[in-house]
Amino acid sequence: MAVRIRLKRMGGKKKPFYRIVVADSRYPRDGRFIEEIGYYNPTTKPTTFEVDAEKVQQWLSKGARPSDTVKALFTKAGLNK
Repeated sequence: MAVRIRLKRMGGKKKPFYRIVVADSRYPRDGRFIEEIGYYNPTTKPTTFEVDAEKVQQWLSKGARPSDTVKALFTKAGLNK
């Protein structure tokens, strides 16, 4: 089972916000997930990004791989390994 840390799109038309979730890579983007670890809202000024750093490190140590977008968000927040 390949576990990924990725974005789940929420919100209405033209007003997206995203939840950062841990999910099996076989599940659809907005489908089932294992755990929610944060959120990201690009529509606010400044952009809102909130994540539980302890859970991120826990999942990364278990072998979960972040998506490219989530990896970039983690880099901006200083959550790299």
